Amino acid sequence: MHSIEHLGPRKIFAIGDVFITETVIFFWIIAAVMIAFAYISTRRLEEKPRGIQLVAEYIVEFVYNFTEGAMGKRNTNFSPYIGTLFMVLVIGNSLGLLGLRPITADINMTFALAGLTFFLVHYNSVKAKGIVGYIKHMSAPYPFMLPINLVGELAFPLSLSFRLFGNIAGGTIIMALMFSGLRSASESLNLPIPLLQFLIPLPANLFFDIFEPILQGFVFTMLTMVFIAINNIPHHEDH
Repeated sequence: MHSIEHLGPRKIFAIGDVFITETVIFFWIIAAVMIAFAYISTRRLEEKPRGIQLVAEYIVEFVYNFTEGAMGKRNTNFSPYIGTLFMVLVIGNSLGLLGLRPITADINMTFALAGLTFFLVHYNSVKAKGIVGYIKHMSAPYPFMLPINLVGELAFPLSLSFRLFGNIAGGTIIMALMFSGLRSASESLNLPIPLLQFLIPLPANLFFDIFEPILQGFVFTMLTMVFIAINNIPHHEDH
């Protein structure tokens, strides 16, 4: 059930001066579920896959084909990161279905994901172009453009994180306001069952808790793939 009482993530416990919020706990749970799925699906590999192994192989094949189609064959080594990122985003965005706060409704989480992508992009850009090629790339087309290009590069993780946070947090707030208002309306009408609270929000619930999480996860992942592919072009092919 959505609640408007806590618009920010709840603090669960503290380690010294560091607070562990529900976002961190939910992320740990998602990671544990994904690790358990990977372990269970691969512990008894068969030549002819079936059951959970078949599901896992289908997911892996889809991710590799999708990455190759969007980023080119040279970038298929990013497939594990892309697949993991997309699954974390879809699951984390969809926690509203369980009445929980999505992890991406916390700006700290979206900054962390965008920052990880930013580091991965520039680390591999230096690796692909070399230091000199990377500096030339950042200075293109003229050396005095370097500061402007740096600002542009820094703007990417900021826009990526704020866009995801704004969409997911906005949906969470809208649903919280809707449930709160309809609960009050049900109580004022003295309804024995809060039908207003459950029936009226269904279309919005389907959008914000099912369609929107998948859409935003896909957009974030696609932008990540495009940014990596653009910055991972070897210097001799960079135009």
